[in-house]
Amino acid sequence: MYTFGWRLREVLKLQRRQLDLPAGTLTLDVGTTKNKEGRVAFLTPELKTRLAAQVERVKVLERKLGRIIPYLFVHEVGAQQQSVGKRHVAVVGDPIQNFRRAWETACTKAGAAGMLRHDFRRTGTRNLVRSGVPEAVAMRITGHKTRSVFQRYNIVSSSDLQEASHKLAAHAAK
Repeated sequence: MYTFGWRLREVLKLQRRQLDLPAGTLTLDVGTTKNKEGRVAFLTPELKTRLAAQVERVKVLERKLGRIIPYLFVHEVGAQQQSVGKRHVAVVGDPIQNFRRAWETACTKAGAAGMLRHDFRRTGTRNLVRSGVPEAVAMRITGHKTRSVFQRYNIVSSSDLQEASHKLAAHAAK
């Protein structure tokens, strides 16, 4: 979510077959995104390392449970099977549906209470633009269909305005 500005539901539904570590790609299938269009993203070295480790964790869990786990992000701890009559019981090996409470706890512990999971999408979009990725390419990666919506995610900060002033001063000094 942070790297590519992808939506929560796009990331949590990822299956291992969508990750091609040798090629360094992650694919969102046609029909699984908000705009129903598929996307392919090329992994950064850090993301490739992290996803390789995640695949290994899932493989260990598969051996432990004795069943195939197709998803990339699954519950690694919790109940071995869901109890009848209980709601929202995390079952080991099942795909993560939501991590709202874990997110809130992590944000509070990090001193960033009130951050939204959707902030990953905004930050991913902003980082692509600040990294010099052309807007059309960034929009393709994030899945934004219109420039107006994309621009709402490309938030301008006071440090951006400061940087603009420094660049202007450097240009005037030439």
